[in-house]
Amino acid sequence: MGAAAIGMARQRNLYGVVLLSGIYSFLMATVMVVLDAVDVAMTEAAVGAGISTVLLFGAIHLTGGTESKPIHRPWLPLLVVAATGAMLVYGTLGLPAFSDPGAPIHQHVAPRYLTEGPVKTGVPNVVTAVLASYRGFDTLGETFVVFTAGIGVIALLGRRRPRRPIDKAGEENKE
Repeated sequence: MGAAAIGMARQRNLYGVVLLSGIYSFLMATVMVVLDAVDVAMTEAAVGAGISTVLLFGAIHLTGGTESKPIHRPWLPLLVVAATGAMLVYGTLGLPAFSDPGAPIHQHVAPRYLTEGPVKTGVPNVVTAVLASYRGFDTLGETFVVFTAGIGVIALLGRRRPRRPIDKAGEENKE
């Protein structure tokens, strides 16, 4: 995944960047499968590697396939990104160990969902119960956002100027 990220940062060909981005998404989906988050992995593969890749390829086809070279060296943005990354790494130092069952996040809501979820919702699958019942409005909102984005892309891609007919003399008909 690191090699794909470095490759994306170094590429000037935007088709290569989109291709590496799709590879990165597939690798991230593989990581999610290893972490037993199959539902998240399927979403990452479908949206990250599937739909996003197709939409970005379409956008690049309409706008051009190469990135213009910067006028100057982007040292300030690089410094801001490095400082932000350092703060994020520093923020993770105080987190509990990975998969620690005694972590605060596992003590409050998760046991209640596991014990009371199937009884209160009537859905035997805990993930489905959480997504459909407890987070139903949130899931509906996410679906609405994705649908609206799809309609926007269709509207943008459909905005092509009609070709004017050419008469027998070889000139455009200005009707």
